[in-house]
Order: sequence, then C-alpha cells, then structure tokens
Amino acid sequence: MISAAQFRLQFIVLLWGFTGVLGKLIEVEAVPLVWFRVLVAAIVLYFILRIRKINLNLSSKDLIILLGIGVVIGLHWMAFFGAIKVSNVAVALSTLSTGALFSALLEPLFFKRKIILSEIILAVVVSGCILLIYNASPDYWLGIVLGIICSFLSALFSVLNGKIHTKFPAQKIMFFEMIGGWLIVCLFLPFFDGFGSLLEVSWKDLGLLILLGSLFTAYPMIESVSLMKYFSPFTILLNVNLEPVYGIILAYLIFGESEKMTPLFYIATAIMVLAIVVNSVMKSRAELKKERLGKRN
Repeated sequence: MISAAQFRLQFIVLLWGFTGVLGKLIEVEAVPLVWFRVLVAAIVLYFILRIRKINLNLSSKDLIILLGIGVVIGLHWMAFFGAIKVSNVAVALSTLSTGALFSALLEPLFFKRKIILSEIILAVVVSGCILLIYNASPDYWLGIVLGIICSFLSALFSVLNGKIHTKFPAQKIMFFEMIGGWLIVCLFLPFFDGFGSLLEVSWKDLGLLILLGSLFTAYPMIESVSLMKYFSPFTILLNVNLEPVYGIILAYLIFGESEKMTPLFYIATAIMVLAIVVNSVMKSRAELKKERLGKRN
C-alpha cells in the first residue's frame, strides 16, 4: 500500500510534469520566464516564512551555500525552458531521465560511497537511449543538449540539498535558494531580451507565471526538501523520472500533433525509464537485505 510520503512524492512529480506544458503555453522567452518564476516563488516563500514565524538569520557561510545552490537551480531552469523553446516538451522532458544517471555518479563523490555495478550498467543503458533519442529527432539536437545540461544541474542541486536539508526548515532553504536563482537570472537577462522584455508580458502570461511560481514551484520545491527525511536524493530523482511520462502525456493531450514523436523516440524513452525503475528496485532490495543482515549481527 502506498504511504503518505510516497503519495506526496508522486503528486509533486505530477506538478513538475505539468511545468513543461506551462512553459510552452507561456509566450515569454526562457530567461525572462525563469526570472518571473523564481521571483514569484521567493515572494510566496517569504510570506510563508513570516506566517510561520521562521527567522531568516543565517551565518555568512550558510548564506553563501544556499545562494550557491540557488544559482544551480536558476541555471537548471533556464536550460529546461530553453530546451522547450528550441524543441518541444517531449524532447526536453525525455532528457530529464538522465538525472538518475548523474545522481548515481555525484552521490559517491558527495557522500563518499562506492559506485555500484548496477549504476555503471544504468549509465551505459541511459547513454544508449539518449543516442537513440537523438537519432529519432536530430533536428532537436540543441534541445537535447540543453535538456542533458538541465538534468545534470538537477542532480547536482538535489545532491547538494541532500547534504544540508536537516540544518534548516525547508521553506527557509528554498527562500534563499530562490534568491540565488533570481540573482543568476538577473545576470543572464541583459544577454537575452534584456530587462525591457519584463514589461512586455501579457496579462495572460503574467497569470500563468504567478501560477508557475507558486503552485508549481514554491510548493513542490518545499515538499521535495521535506521529503528528504524519508527518501535519499537518488530515490527522489528516480521518482522524478516519471516526470517525462506525466509531462509527455499531458503535452500530447493539450498540444496534439506538435508533440508527436517517432516510435523510436518513445521506445528509447520507455527503455530509459524502465532501466531506472529496475535499478531502483534492485537498489532498494539490496539496502533492505543489508539492513536485515545488520540487525541479525
């Protein structure tokens, strides 16, 4: 039977799956879009902190760490929406499945554990699937590259948050990270349409941006950090690999033919997701077996 924590995890993955759809619906370029997203999320988080009377005090060291992780998140979102704008939702979301691969490689570095054989096999399978996805949609090569960069940055900030999530409330962590994300987007903005583009946003897009920054950003980001009490960063990223499944289905239902890809694309995506799920099951069983042996000893 699915636990409350597992249900919460699947719900935020579903919300993240819908962000790709919102990214295509919003007629704003990737960098200004992310500027609004992180700003709205930061404002929402600030009010949550005030309501819950959580203090904002931080040491200089912790402030730099949280702002630094926020920079990674900001770069991640710019790459993600950039991938959608130059390709489509299906391509951008399919490449997100490489997040588990990058997490498998990054976790041993940050948590000082050995690389597991199954993770090496996973790396080979995922790499092969990415090549198949490229062969199925070579015209979208830039979207694939941006999607892979986005996926690596996603794994990086998840692992970094995995190391500091117990130090502060989730809302406080995400507030400062959103500020860090907003600052890095401000640096990029002059090279992508400039600050003047922020004044040209339509009322429809502004409404969608507020929705994106609140329900689809502030809430799931808080939840993702809170859920680290129950799941490892690797496990969370494995579940996040269902985001392409949710997103591709939603995008096809909403946008129709523009999201239709070749059978090879869907086969490669399905193999990649299946490989990640199988690896997750194997890893969970191995950890459970290890725990049982430890209890006996």
